[in-house]
Amino acid sequence: MFEGINPGEKDYTAVVTKLKGAGADFVYFGGYHAEAGLILRQAADQGAKFQLMTGDSIATSEFWAMSGPAGEGTLFTFPTDPRRSPSAAKALEQFKAQGYDPEGFTLFSYGVVQAIADGIKRSGSDDPAKIAAALEDGKPVDTVMGPVKFDGKGDILDPRYDINMWSAGKYGPIAK
Repeated sequence: MFEGINPGEKDYTAVVTKLKGAGADFVYFGGYHAEAGLILRQAADQGAKFQLMTGDSIATSEFWAMSGPAGEGTLFTFPTDPRRSPSAAKALEQFKAQGYDPEGFTLFSYGVVQAIADGIKRSGSDDPAKIAAALEDGKPVDTVMGPVKFDGKGDILDPRYDINMWSAGKYGPIAK
């Protein structure tokens, strides 16, 4: 079945009732963490249990704050978490010294800034077109995510993704 929702609402019991009535055991949700968390919590209130899978929008502790234990076992795809990369050790130490856990996209954003800085250095310019051209040579850029290379279109070469699972308020990659 295909069913849409209105983002930002607080009551998804109608869609949960439809999922329960259809006997859904697996649901792929293409939305955000707040709605996913509410849907799971409202499903638990109705006694509906299904495996939820979604994209990277739930790579935030806010998802668990919304879902609570109803989020247990929720799956999502996400690029390999750079917090596990040795290249991120120094940045992690700096973030944690400030009392901040760089979850979700924080270190990816940090890596983007590192790539832009490298492109400025390589090109000797702050012109965006020259920076892009300098980075599209396939040579690695050292980032908190490890070495990253871009092709002639600016796409990352050899991206890595994991399937992650929420358990006891934390997420991590499922065993391979």
